[in-house]
Amino acid sequence: MVDCVIAEDEELLRTSLLLQLGEVWPGLRIVAECEDGADALEAIAAHKPDVAFLDIRMPGLTGIEVAAALAEVSPQTQVVFVTAYDQYAIDAFEQGAVDYLLKPVARDRLQATVQRLQARMAGGRPDPAALDALLRHLAQRPAEPQAAPPLAWLTANSGRETRLIMLEDVAYFRADSKYTVVVTAEGESLLRTPLKDLLPALDPLRFRQIHRSTIVNLAAVASVVRDDSGKGQLRLKQRPETLAVSVPFMALFRGM
Repeated sequence: MVDCVIAEDEELLRTSLLLQLGEVWPGLRIVAECEDGADALEAIAAHKPDVAFLDIRMPGLTGIEVAAALAEVSPQTQVVFVTAYDQYAIDAFEQGAVDYLLKPVARDRLQATVQRLQARMAGGRPDPAALDALLRHLAQRPAEPQAAPPLAWLTANSGRETRLIMLEDVAYFRADSKYTVVVTAEGESLLRTPLKDLLPALDPLRFRQIHRSTIVNLAAVASVVRDDSGKGQLRLKQRPETLAVSVPFMALFRGM
C-alpha cells in the first residue's frame, strides 16, 4: 500500500479528490484528511506518507509552507500541489519535479499525475533540490491577493472589561477550548473566536503557528532554542514564559 495525506480546507473538493483517487489509484491508503496547514504538517510528521496532496491556500500554514518543512519532517514524501490559481508558476510545475492539480480536478489530469508519482516512487526518493528550487520560484511570484486585509486590532474580554487590542501589541494567541486567549505584555484577555477561525484573518508575515494550539507574533520573539529531542522553545521579549514549538513546526524556523 502507498500511504497518502490529503490537505484541502474545502470539504466538497476534498471529498471529490478522495473519491477520484479511490478510482484511479486503488492501492492508495489515505492515512489523514486535513482541513488546514497545521494539521497537515503534524499528520505528515506522524505518518511519514509516500505522497501528500497539499492545497496551496489553506488557513494558517499554506501548502507551500508545509512543503518547505518536509525536508526535516518527512523527506521521502512526494508532493502534489492543488490550486485554483494557475498563476502559481505552472511553468515550473510542468518540469515534472513536483506535480500540481488545478481545481476542479479533472480525472484525466489526476490519472497522469498518479502515473508520474508511481514512476518517481519506483525510482527512489524525491529530489529535495528540485522541491527547494520550486519553492524559491514560488516565493518570488507576486502574492495572491487576500479577500480582506489582515486584522489591525480586535476586542477581547478581560474580566468585566472589554479591551481594544492592537495586533502589534499581541505576543501570542493560545487556544482555550472553543475560545482563544490573547496574551500581551500587560496580561491575558479572552477572545470568543476559535484559534482556527482567527488564523485566516492574521497577517501571515507577522504571525506564525508554532503548535496546534499556539500562534506567535514574530516581532515578540527574542530567541529560538532547539533541544536534543528536536523540540523548540521560544523566548519572548516582554513575557517571562517560554513557548513550546512542536517538532514539525521547528522546520519553519530554519534560518532564524
